[in-house]
Amino acid sequence: MATENYNTLILLTDEQDAQVMGCAGHPFVTTPHMDALAARGTRFTNAFTPSPICVPARAALATGRWVHQTGYWDNAMGYDGRIPGWCHDLAQAGQRVESIGKLHYVSETAPTGFMRQHQPAHLAVGIGQVWGSVRNPLPDEKRPPFLFNELGAGESSYNRYDMASAEIAVAWLKDRAAEKSTTPWTLFVGFVAPHFPLVVPQKYLDQIDFDRIPEPRLHPDRGHPRHPWVQRHADYSNPDQELGSAQRRREALACYFALVNFIDEQLGLVLNTLKDAGLEGSTRVILSSDHGDNQGVRGMWNKSTLYREATHVPMVVAGPGVPENHLCHTHVNLIDVAPTVLANSGLAPDKDLPGRSLVEIARSPDDPQRLGFSEYHALGSPSAAYMLRQDRWAYHHYVGYPAELFDIINDPGQTTNLAASVTHQEVCRYFEKILHQQLDPEAVDQQAKEDQDRLVAKFGGREKALKIGTPGASPVPAKTL
Repeated sequence: MATENYNTLILLTDEQDAQVMGCAGHPFVTTPHMDALAARGTRFTNAFTPSPICVPARAALATGRWVHQTGYWDNAMGYDGRIPGWCHDLAQAGQRVESIGKLHYVSETAPTGFMRQHQPAHLAVGIGQVWGSVRNPLPDEKRPPFLFNELGAGESSYNRYDMASAEIAVAWLKDRAAEKSTTPWTLFVGFVAPHFPLVVPQKYLDQIDFDRIPEPRLHPDRGHPRHPWVQRHADYSNPDQELGSAQRRREALACYFALVNFIDEQLGLVLNTLKDAGLEGSTRVILSSDHGDNQGVRGMWNKSTLYREATHVPMVVAGPGVPENHLCHTHVNLIDVAPTVLANSGLAPDKDLPGRSLVEIARSPDDPQRLGFSEYHALGSPSAAYMLRQDRWAYHHYVGYPAELFDIINDPGQTTNLAASVTHQEVCRYFEKILHQQLDPEAVDQQAKEDQDRLVAKFGGREKALKIGTPGASPVPAKTL
């Protein structure tokens, strides 16, 4: 039985690659607050999203269960409380559990467990990107570009939303300190940076050394062929063509990096308040992101691939009982947040949850055999895709397409696919066996498409569904504009 009794503060950025932090050695960003948090806690160097797209990843975080277990497949299927999560457990135990900022669930009124949501952002008009559910088969017609309609210096509604979320979190923590309650609380603060639109105030762009930013790696224009599953995705939606030049690609990267600097400053306001209010000694902090961003590698932007840039997320845990200034190399995942929060609060997690407390993992020796996993069944994909990570290997299984295998030790940039190599067939067979022990990849692919087909039919069929839903980023509450 769990005996710990701590508050939990969850800080979630959006679309942040794990390596885009100063403490991870990134050459362009300046993130003193993320770095300070890592210095007083444990940074997990191999943390992954359960799915490299917003809504499924957040539903998995909410429930502590894999996407194929919950059926929240894409950005039109928001978490609705149908499967209870850690918020429900905390509320039932009489503990305060609230959110501030972006959740990206189906709606504010859905019974998702939070006792109160402060300026939440959810699926646009409760339906999200219905057009992204049309993938059986994936349309041949290319989607019009939208990712870089806004790019450069300025102040977006997203920037203002994040600043407002930080201000609300500061006031919320001060209120908790004034209460002096011994009952643990859990606060989830969801920021939207560095998610597009890639617009950021000039002072943060000034912190980026633009002239040193290289062109993205492995670009098809320089002779690097895409995997056919990825190429099919690019044939459907190719924002890199929207940029159109090396200069514009570097400008997009500069804005992305500057947004990380921007969000670090907002995190600092919250973390400094936690300390100044006297709550740091009774609170465990979890910092992560819902998924990463391709950042132009292979000519891909946004998320929705299995490569490291899109699936690797920051994961830092700090607070009482957490090893300090520690690097943990065991594979972890956002689904590990659920048992972590419950254990922090003195509650025993359900035995059938697939995750494990991050604090427990941080206290244990590194386990190179723990499986890293992610899956994708959403917009732009012709079929299901599954990522498995173990020891030195990254294995990608695409239903109906050839596999990929990368040696992460010798090839951390995932430049050379070894799946067709005669000398690596045994490794591929091993991972295929492991995958089939976890799930039936073809059956899961079929189930996702059947569920999406029903959703498409509900909205009047393929042609109508393709015109329904926000084309880009979800809008944030107007009251913060």
